[in-house]
Amino acid sequence: MSDIVTKAVEALTEKLGGDAFDGSAKFEIEGEGSIVIDGDGVRASDDDTDVTLTADADTFQEILEGELNPTAAFMGGRLSVDGDMGMAMKLGGVLG
Repeated sequence: MSDIVTKAVEALTEKLGGDAFDGSAKFEIEGEGSIVIDGDGVRASDDDTDVTLTADADTFQEILEGELNPTAAFMGGRLSVDGDMGMAMKLGGVLG
């Protein structure tokens, strides 16, 4: 597992603040690995989920740091979404 994925798991866990995520989502960080968020928390994993969001490491970091809105990243072609768009929007609210 890459350092980027490890740090992202920590940052996402902090953003959730101990709250469970109702559903499942996966972030695929191109060239680094995957992170799953679900009712069990946040972990490095490639499990099947309701929605998969794919971005490069820089885009993902900007979203985590609050520098880039997930919706703006999607509309600008920097973030792709495959699966349940409603779940993606729900996750965007958590990250927002």
